[in-house]
Amino acid sequence: MSNYTIIGGDGKQYGPISDGDLRKWIAEGRLNAQSLAKGEGDAEFRPLSSFPELADAFAAPPPPPGIAPVMAGGAANRNAGEDQVRVPAIGLMVSSIISFLLSLFSLVRIGSMSQQMQQLDSMFQQMNNPQAQQFFDTIMKLFSGPFGIANYLFQMLISVLIFIGALKMLKLQSYEFAYAAGILAVIPCITPCCGWILGLIFGIWAMVVLGKAKQYFS
Repeated sequence: MSNYTIIGGDGKQYGPISDGDLRKWIAEGRLNAQSLAKGEGDAEFRPLSSFPELADAFAAPPPPPGIAPVMAGGAANRNAGEDQVRVPAIGLMVSSIISFLLSLFSLVRIGSMSQQMQQLDSMFQQMNNPQAQQFFDTIMKLFSGPFGIANYLFQMLISVLIFIGALKMLKLQSYEFAYAAGILAVIPCITPCCGWILGLIFGIWAMVVLGKAKQYFS
């Protein structure tokens, strides 16, 4: 067993001391890596960190026993958060898909609106109500032209944003984006009616749940 001579914090020399006692003093904090020492065959003092045989004495201590339970608890908490948001998140995803498909269907059918306009014109002529005929002609022309195309594209974009926000909500990512998706889902007239009804239900549900589950988001 090697013996060492050390220089203490008071500048005095102590030793020779055994390897075991030296390690004990290091563990107690009485010596550190910069403390000066020399072995039996050394001519000069040098820092303890320069002794290869003592490298393990200055290694990082093992994690305390409480670390593993904390990590397990964190995983359990995350699972609890996922359980809370799962149903409203999936509901928002379904409503956004419905809204997207309805908007896409309406966009595709814009070309057939002219035929519908002719049918409505014939109906209003029979009703002899020129004011109603003029009103519906204006509405049909509005939604069958550039405004209608832009409106349906906008609805499709909103549906995609709601879907992405709901997906992030399901994965407990980006709390702000997930909450924004809930807000968008409840705003009327920016998604088709059928999709909006579902979005209203799940959007309100999502915002309520998000208010309670914010701590689970990364």
